[in-house]
Amino acid sequence: MLIFEDNSDAIPIELVSLETLESWREEQNETTLEWLARAQFEAKANQHVFVPTTEGRPERVVAGIGNRASITSIGDLPTTLPPGDYRLDNADEDIALGWGLGAYQFANYKSVRPLPRLFVGENVLDVAAELNAITLCRDLINTPTSDMLPHHLEGAARKLATRHNADLEVTTGNELLVRGLNIIHAVGRASSSPPRLIDMRWGDPSAPAVTLVGKGVCFDSGGLDLKSHSNMRLMKKDMGGAATVLGLADLIMSRDLPLRIRVLIPAVENAVSANAFRPGDVLHSYLGLTVEIDNTDAEGRLILCDALALAAEEKPEMIIDYATLTGAARSALGTELPAMFCNSDSLANAVIEAGLSAEDPVWHMPLFSDYRALLKSGIADIVNSASTPYGGAITAALFLEHFINEIPWLHFDIMGWNVRKRPAHPEGGEAMALRAVFEFLRNRYPVD
Repeated sequence: MLIFEDNSDAIPIELVSLETLESWREEQNETTLEWLARAQFEAKANQHVFVPTTEGRPERVVAGIGNRASITSIGDLPTTLPPGDYRLDNADEDIALGWGLGAYQFANYKSVRPLPRLFVGENVLDVAAELNAITLCRDLINTPTSDMLPHHLEGAARKLATRHNADLEVTTGNELLVRGLNIIHAVGRASSSPPRLIDMRWGDPSAPAVTLVGKGVCFDSGGLDLKSHSNMRLMKKDMGGAATVLGLADLIMSRDLPLRIRVLIPAVENAVSANAFRPGDVLHSYLGLTVEIDNTDAEGRLILCDALALAAEEKPEMIIDYATLTGAARSALGTELPAMFCNSDSLANAVIEAGLSAEDPVWHMPLFSDYRALLKSGIADIVNSASTPYGGAITAALFLEHFINEIPWLHFDIMGWNVRKRPAHPEGGEAMALRAVFEFLRNRYPVD
């Protein structure tokens, strides 16, 4: 837990970098040096040593931060230090954020062990908004589908809209057909929780417009092209794109960026029932293009195509979408590096730079236009799954590109899940590329 207060009774944590280790050692007494030697302290990130007083009580914790202060420098300490109260005097934001991220626990369904509390004072209070946004995203992804069906996801969006005085409109069930959002309806109609489009708006109408779109597949069975057990086991996280845009919107609104944002979330469960959509069906998209269904397990791009076409109608300055879209992106980049597609090199480069600055890296993938030929259909304008498994993340992005009408566009194909514990990154749901995009937006649209 991170607490933005002073507490002089808490055990102080003293940070030492690799660069300053030798000069710092010269200032220490023999007792301290003896304890450091016993622990083989080398100032590596997350390495720590308790230095006792002459009475044997902890005087302080000496913690290594590695080469420089970063979110990973002490991101493991919340789970490796014993419970108790600690303090960091004059902590910088990266260090405080790293502790807060590492202290995350999902405790909605079981009791968890108490973690140490870190008092950092109010000089890093800005970190609170980032932690809240990432916690929101992680909590939504970690919640099992029994409590995170489309109507539950709508409830989370309503709660966020109420907190920030944003406007919210939700189109549900057959109302989608009236509006021409036929594909969202088709993908989600087999579920007991009707499909819906969540549409949230916030900001000054005269401000630059940025639209965020998130894939909200609350569970993906694969539809009639049923997934295997191993591939279905984590599909509660298939609404990770929706969770990420809600977290990003929360951060934008909390920090009051001078933007007019719109958040579009097509929320569905890709279930199996007598009325489920089928391989070979042809669906009519909101844009007017007809889509032949090759595979019902390529459903995320289907619901996104209607939402992206709707977003493009208003011609915002840019459209940013997040989706747990393809296994191919994971094969290419692994689970920890999000794939980013963009139709503007200058825009992509700015996001890459922001991601590196925020320690939230992304990797620019190509919209290789020659692969568009792989999406040709014999009976419709386009097919939803390419004729080959190769380059699957690229062909999925090219499918989406048909619906954005040349508006500056960023598409993130994310895992949304940490498969292993790392400093500041607990195992489970994760807000991938959220901070990278926020840093980019904050640089591009600075607060006065």
